[in-house]
Amino acid sequence: MTVLYGIANCDTVRKARKWLESHDIDFRFHDFRKDGLSGAQVQHWISALGVPALLNKRSATWKQLSEEEKKGAEAGDIALFQSHPTLIKRPVLETADGVLSGFVEDRYRQALKV
Repeated sequence: MTVLYGIANCDTVRKARKWLESHDIDFRFHDFRKDGLSGAQVQHWISALGVPALLNKRSATWKQLSEEEKKGAEAGDIALFQSHPTLIKRPVLETADGVLSGFVEDRYRQALKV
């Protein structure tokens, strides 16, 4: 099943949800904050996308991190991503064929064959 990961009040996540719904894509929404993230899940995304594609350096959380924590995030510190899920570029879309971060309509069309 297709799973959309993110935060319910994020504008980009809302756009992705609306797009999926408007294209009748069956998906489940997983809220980072309410439902949490496992270390295995974060590791899977890092393996699939790489840290640069997953790390949201424009987030307020990133700006508040110490230099040491920033280095840890850039190195793929899974515990840091789990404790600060807003460091993850949203939304993350998991399909049977792969993983995407962020919402770009053309990439969603291609990944979901719409």
